[in-house]
Amino acid sequence: MGDTTKTIVAGVGMVPFAKPGKSDPYHVMAAAATREALEDTGIDFKDVQQAYAGYVYGDSTCGQRAIYDVGMTGIPVLNVNNNCSTGSSALFLARQAVENGAADCVLALGFEQMKPGALGSVYTDRPSPFDRFDETTEELVGNSEIPLALRYFGGAGKFHMDKYGTTMEDFARIRAKASRHAAYNPHALFRNVVSTEDVMNSPVLWPGIMTKLMACPPTCGAAAAIVVSEAYAKKHGLNGTVAIIGQSMTTDFPSTFEDHDMMKLVGYDMAREAAENVYESTGVGADDVDVVELHDCFAQNEMITYEALGLCGEGEGAKFVSDGDNTYGGKVVTNPSGGLLSKGHPLGATGLAQCYELTHQLRGTAGDRQVKGARTALQHNLGIGGACVVTMYQTQ
Repeated sequence: MGDTTKTIVAGVGMVPFAKPGKSDPYHVMAAAATREALEDTGIDFKDVQQAYAGYVYGDSTCGQRAIYDVGMTGIPVLNVNNNCSTGSSALFLARQAVENGAADCVLALGFEQMKPGALGSVYTDRPSPFDRFDETTEELVGNSEIPLALRYFGGAGKFHMDKYGTTMEDFARIRAKASRHAAYNPHALFRNVVSTEDVMNSPVLWPGIMTKLMACPPTCGAAAAIVVSEAYAKKHGLNGTVAIIGQSMTTDFPSTFEDHDMMKLVGYDMAREAAENVYESTGVGADDVDVVELHDCFAQNEMITYEALGLCGEGEGAKFVSDGDNTYGGKVVTNPSGGLLSKGHPLGATGLAQCYELTHQLRGTAGDRQVKGARTALQHNLGIGGACVVTMYQTQ
């Protein structure tokens, strides 16, 4: 990381996630999460020097609309949209500002007020940013009648099944694990425990590939983090327990389309490169990580991501799951929050909700879902189109 300033996550906040139509409006959720983060930090909004506000579905200055309800101090407010990696992109920018000395105290905020149903384009009178993804998906797996996101990740799961012999039951075990974790998370949308059989018996979305419970639900919510320099934390007596010791953002490589591999189309190479960058820059490897929050928008993507992050070897994801290495008592606890599958996935808020969870895990304040002795945490947040952010946190 060179001669740069260490970045501390001094405070976090989030609101419980809710189904579309059941939440407060976006600005109310965002302001509540921001106030909680400020209170957790122990500072006033006037102390914040910059703000990065992330959301996907909304007009151009929704960030200001949300932040102005907390305070109007004239600071820079930047609106961020990087699809499903929006929240961690806001965190990336906030960390970068602190690390490079541009600011000492920065707000990263993410929120989303979603509509029911599958994701889709808002602007249909111009080229879609997903044109090349759709064309490649049509070529590799067809099924154009299936919703866009499901085709991408279901197709990636199919490639994993064909290549490594993975079964639907393997994906179902991941979803069942998520439900067991979410049962202890008061912020999660779905807290009911489901079995592998329940997942397999849920409505079929793609025969032989995916059932409804293997897909995350559209969700509304907000989360926020205050990141500060180490010197600022010491000067003001803030909680300096959790530091971001490494972070990498990647976008698509030629292999996304040229390798004709659905796993690469949905970000395998982005995730692998970002993780390797972080491992190299920090000297901390996958085997050193105690707890992970990764982007399980579909159970299939969690399986693929185990391998991309190096939590297990390529093709070893199903064994990693069956051995219980992805949960308490295993190798590394993945998604103790319940992940996107059970906690929900309000696009702009997801990356900062992951930060919220890992900050509490490293502080030892995660309650009944606490990973015992957690000192090192890894975050993976993915957006198709595309961007991937991998972040390494460690206790100080």
